[in-house]
Amino acid sequence: MGRIKVENIRVFANHGCLKEETKIGSDYRVDLEIKANLQTSAKTDLLQDTVDYVFLNKVIREEMAQPSYLLETVAKRILNRIFKEDTMVSKATVWVSKINPPIGGDVEMVTIKMSDKRKKQK
Repeated sequence: MGRIKVENIRVFANHGCLKEETKIGSDYRVDLEIKANLQTSAKTDLLQDTVDYVFLNKVIREEMAQPSYLLETVAKRILNRIFKEDTMVSKATVWVSKINPPIGGDVEMVTIKMSDKRKKQK
């Protein structure tokens, strides 16, 4: 087993419950950690034998581009796509952070953390 982390992905997106948030948008940070068997790729040195972090970044950017009211919804969509599109991933954790959230205080960011693991096949 091994881990791949894709950290501090910065995106501009239009999430939030307030009309202003979805209209003008704001900055976000996304971090992702996945668990997968990396033993084969360590031996073969082939991209096809590992989880491609270019793919992971693409999923994050595409899902962040779809406006949602809640960060939880975005995080769950990211996890669902990763498990659907890459069978090598056994577990994933995603952190979605809204930078400078409009909550009436000096707050650097608000972060949602969500984890999931692959369901066993019957």
